Amino acid sequence: MTLPVLVLAGSRDGENDVLAKLGQVSHKALLSVAGQPMLARVLDTIARTPGLGPVTISIENPDCIRDLAGDATILRSAPSPSESVAEAIARIGTPCLVTTADHALLRPEWIQEFLAKAQGCDLAAGVALRATVERDVPGTKRTYIHLSDMSFSGCNLFLINTPKGRNVIELWKRLQQNRKRPLRMALTLGIGTLLRAVTRTLNSTALYRRIRTLTGANARLVTLSDGRAAVDVDKPSDLTLAEKILARTTP
Repeated sequence: MTLPVLVLAGSRDGENDVLAKLGQVSHKALLSVAGQPMLARVLDTIARTPGLGPVTISIENPDCIRDLAGDATILRSAPSPSESVAEAIARIGTPCLVTTADHALLRPEWIQEFLAKAQGCDLAAGVALRATVERDVPGTKRTYIHLSDMSFSGCNLFLINTPKGRNVIELWKRLQQNRKRPLRMALTLGIGTLLRAVTRTLNSTALYRRIRTLTGANARLVTLSDGRAAVDVDKPSDLTLAEKILARTTP
């Protein structure tokens, strides 16, 4: 059996995205990274990873990537990432691996490590610990989430392993809808959980427990051994960094 893959390629700003303008392309996903559109890099990595496929791409303008998509199915994305995932998974089903078009450094061994560690839960998210990122990408500035027992950066790899995992996506949708209403977010997560998060006294075990209470799903953070997995291309400095890394690692 093969594992379906969803690639999120949507951009809120379309051709007005900073990176699209920088690369003089019609969409961020088409930005050239070391001579190759970053969406093409992601699709190539998926193709070289055993056991993956078919591929679905979610983007707000399907026409702009048809020449790159190959045999992939293209869906029109929703206004937010959580809605795009929910709509796509409703068609694809579970299990499904989810990644993003801006994961230009994505490597087959990262995917394989993630999938091997992600078994036995309803939904898994790949992360890299801060110490690992700083070891492998010294000097980089990433966004970290701080729990009392770990600080980590996301790696844009998710496994929605069972139908219960879709409940976590629904929770994500609710949180995104209320991202400008802190009180509603607090009521959704629980005041106690939010306070512990703000004061950095929330640990991963308590977080998993709260998610299970809210969704009935067993969710896990899966730590990857290569800190470069946390580098995506989301701003001009990321493009410079990604191309430097590729220059060092590409034969």
